[in-house]
Amino acid sequence: MAEFPEGAPCWADAMFTDVEAAKTFYADVLGWTFGESSSEYGNYTQAYSDGKAVAAVVPPMPGADAPSQWCLYLASPDAAATAEKVKAAGGELLMEPMQVGTFGTMLLAKEPSGAVFGVWQPGEHKGFEKTGEPGSYAWAEVFSREPEKADGFLPKVFPYGVQRMEPGEDPDPGDMDFKLFTLGGSEPDHAVLGRMGMGEDFPPEIPSYVQVYFAVPDCDEAVAKTRKHGGRLYFGPMDSPFGRFAAVADPQGAAFAVIDLTTTVGEMPRLSDA
Repeated sequence: MAEFPEGAPCWADAMFTDVEAAKTFYADVLGWTFGESSSEYGNYTQAYSDGKAVAAVVPPMPGADAPSQWCLYLASPDAAATAEKVKAAGGELLMEPMQVGTFGTMLLAKEPSGAVFGVWQPGEHKGFEKTGEPGSYAWAEVFSREPEKADGFLPKVFPYGVQRMEPGEDPDPGDMDFKLFTLGGSEPDHAVLGRMGMGEDFPPEIPSYVQVYFAVPDCDEAVAKTRKHGGRLYFGPMDSPFGRFAAVADPQGAAFAVIDLTTTVGEMPRLSDA
């Protein structure tokens, strides 16, 4: 398969104290199956949809006390060069570039407003083998407490164009602060990442974060299964021009979103170059 262009989301994984419980949850909610855990790489376990790699789960490193959360990786042809750009643009490296056998090279970083993300330079492991279909990655957004910091950082690290979502015909003072980062042109079809400004409706204890969306055939059913397993519903289900979606968390607290891309309501918003 073709490699992902620089800056495109290319992989997602999450750390769980109870990996077996996570596998049970995601098998039901997203229909995933799981490969053998790789003891050589900290029991890293790939998830599959229709036999294609879509994500991975892993137990925490010994002594680590990190909360369960999804991490989105952005593609880079040179992780070391991207690391330097991260630092030069005011970001923080949480993990220096590290080669993972013959699979590729990764790093973990935090953009200046606090959202954590990964960078992946592919070797044998190219990334997602399926996207935009049920059971696989669909979209991601940086939810930022200080959007101007995220906006200033991301285009310095990756070759992004930036578009702003315009308010509707009757602008509301509460209209959301939303931007799109694009690759390969300014058409919305090339949008690869969203940025949402976090307003007062977000509890103050929630820091900036990256929300990963997984596609499902039925949003409401996915929410019902999430709650059945002891997960939480944070927002939705809600109809949109992009699909019917909901923000949820699994029983171990890892937040993500589910979206039915086939159920769309309303007109696409107007965009302008930012």
